[in-house]
Amino acid sequence: VQVVESGGGLVQAGGSLRLSCTASGLTSDNYAMGWFRQAPGKEREGVSCINWSGGRANYADSVKGRFTISRDNDNNTLYLEMTNLKPEDTATYYCAAAPSNGLECDSEADYYDYWGQGTQVTVSS
Repeated sequence: VQVVESGGGLVQAGGSLRLSCTASGLTSDNYAMGWFRQAPGKEREGVSCINWSGGRANYADSVKGRFTISRDNDNNTLYLEMTNLKPEDTATYYCAAAPSNGLECDSEADYYDYWGQGTQVTVSS
């Protein structure tokens, strides 16, 4: 299984970015996916997750109303649309996948089996 993120970059505060993640090698379509981030000197935190069908999603309080997670199962791609970015959003963003056909997704990192290498997002003030 290979998970690859893309779309990070440098943006000014108030700007937008869209992250993408492709997951290849999974044996079925039933897997939950999530976005996590880790800033220097801080622990990895869950940003958002989405269930296998795309019908349910959860968000960290710090990004609610600004970030939107979505998925395209036909193309095995996960997205994170980030708007009104703030300097505190600066971090390495990771995509993760976990086999699941449940209604809900999980925001805990331990739930996920497959991880990408991360993409850097830097928001300047």
